[in-house]
Amino acid sequence: MEHQPLTHPVGAAVTRPRLGVSPTTRAWFFLSPSMLFLGVLMAASLLVLRMSVGTKGAEWTGFSLASYAQLLEPYYLKSLILTLRLALFSAVIAVLLAIPVAYTMSRLTSPLLRRIFLAAVLLPLLVNLLLQSYGWLVILGPGGMLNQALMGLGLIKRPIMLLYNQNGVLMGLVQTAFPLAVLPIASAMRGVARTYEEAAATLGASRFQVFRQIVLPMSLPGIITGATLVFAYNASSFVVPLLLGGRRVPMLAVMVHDQIAPLMNWPAASAAGVVLIVTTLAIMTLSEYITGRRRRMLEASQ
Repeated sequence: MEHQPLTHPVGAAVTRPRLGVSPTTRAWFFLSPSMLFLGVLMAASLLVLRMSVGTKGAEWTGFSLASYAQLLEPYYLKSLILTLRLALFSAVIAVLLAIPVAYTMSRLTSPLLRRIFLAAVLLPLLVNLLLQSYGWLVILGPGGMLNQALMGLGLIKRPIMLLYNQNGVLMGLVQTAFPLAVLPIASAMRGVARTYEEAAATLGASRFQVFRQIVLPMSLPGIITGATLVFAYNASSFVVPLLLGGRRVPMLAVMVHDQIAPLMNWPAASAAGVVLIVTTLAIMTLSEYITGRRRRMLEASQ
């Protein structure tokens, strides 16, 4: 009668059933907080959409497109055009100012200097937006630092009005959204291999030619992404145009606030918000299409 060995041979693997969840389940488990947060945002957006087709006093039971028809009036159309124009101008200016900063950050070899540059760029995001706007009031006011400096240099004889107009709002929008332009551009420029620049330099290209013909075209997806982020951020800005522009620069977010706070007209405010969201998403979709197409062209050329 044969007996089974009591011990297993050395090196023989003992197969045991694996207890646990599949990788797909683990992925969904880690994504569940983000999906829950996105679900809350989508639910809030649907509620705003429902209120936009309601009537004042019957936001959940009534149905009317009068709020959207009201947005076709010249005053509201001018506000929408003004919002898109200031957001577009601020995006262009922020990108132009961010390109040299991003290029410097991408070419720094010292970790300490890179951290210093990054901290300086992120500083506006660490300061409350309300405090930044009050800082601009101190700088741009008739007796502010800028006017005092210009008069001290003899460039102007009397203070110039920089507040409560589009110029002051534009400066505030550019400053507050500047980090959103720098970070994606710096990331894109950091991804440009040095070998391309070295090859162009060996062929006799100057530094400016290398930057204009090599670095900028290959960093175009990051540039478009930075411009899109600044545009979307400033299109819905409320604090900056309210404090720096007052009622003389009626951007759409300020009008939404006015419809809610004194008038309690939730359908009109919701309709204006829906139009602003749809317009911003349409422009961002176009930007993403251009970015994706440019990225595919770069991958094909490589």
